Amino acid sequence: MMPSLATALALACSALALAADMPVSFPSHRTASGFANPWPSRPRGFGTFLKWRLGLGPDESAPFPAESTETFAPRVAAPDLKAIAKPDAGKIQITWVGHSTVLLQMAGMNILTDPVFGDRASPVGFAGPARLSPPGLPMDAMPAIDLVLVSHDHYDHLDKTTIRRLAGEPKYLVPLGLRTWFDGQGIASADELDWWQGAAVGPLEVWCVPARHFSGRNPFRQDRTLWCGWIIRGGGRTVYFAGDTGFSPHFMEIRRRFGPMDVSFLPIGAYRPRWFMEPMHLDPPQAVQAHAILGSGRSIPIHWGTFRQSREPMAEPPLYLRSSMVAAGLDPGCFSALDFGQTISIDL
Repeated sequence: MMPSLATALALACSALALAADMPVSFPSHRTASGFANPWPSRPRGFGTFLKWRLGLGPDESAPFPAESTETFAPRVAAPDLKAIAKPDAGKIQITWVGHSTVLLQMAGMNILTDPVFGDRASPVGFAGPARLSPPGLPMDAMPAIDLVLVSHDHYDHLDKTTIRRLAGEPKYLVPLGLRTWFDGQGIASADELDWWQGAAVGPLEVWCVPARHFSGRNPFRQDRTLWCGWIIRGGGRTVYFAGDTGFSPHFMEIRRRFGPMDVSFLPIGAYRPRWFMEPMHLDPPQAVQAHAILGSGRSIPIHWGTFRQSREPMAEPPLYLRSSMVAAGLDPGCFSALDFGQTISIDL
């Protein structure tokens, strides 16, 4: 199950120790009312949420001087519509739309992850985190989508207006409990999977894999649906989309079961303050550690630069990521931070 094309570059880009003493057992993630992380998490609740929103809690020093991160200007590339229309089926082609929305083209298939094209990550149009840059690839420029992968039901990962515009043409793979939501949108082509379950979609094999996060589109239905990442394999390549996740032994277990990754999409934003965000969101040093554990030939940072959701400056995540790569002794080029709308082609 180890893709040979990834091995040489994975070794060069993953020189960190694999932390072989990390546990790989997975207690049940099911509860009487829904789902829970199998790994210890700090308590969540309205009191903890209010403490965070009020800026209370322990003081945390920033990794960079404020003047180095105070200005954020989203970098936007003109979409390469010619390449998007005719991708090389022998390569992995990636276009970052923004946040966790990625157009992944491989094995002759067009795959869209966590599609959010709306102006806000919110249930309403007048409040909630506003998009700081328009989608790098407009929906009307999108090629026909074969497969949509949804990691969980939070508004910055699952947008009703976007899904209704995509409608029932693609195949949808979603974690347990989310098919009912898609049924409510009149979409019958959604199949739900549990962790470690797989499905064949055309020439692709796709697996639902664990993540350390939570779910809920309102305060009264928390953790009723599952959260996950995705493994996509086709044309001899293996791609990992982490969705939204904190750090845990699931990275080691994914590597053990599927071998090194050719490409990994890893979240790097919404990580401060750590006392609140650590159970649910990677910070850049942890993303670097995950990259190494996964043996990833190339990693693409996602979940940053699009919506203001936490305390770190918007310009900080890519700077922190680069310094974390250098501190770990890895070539910063092993992580490719894309501009909005930028398309790259990877041939490992």
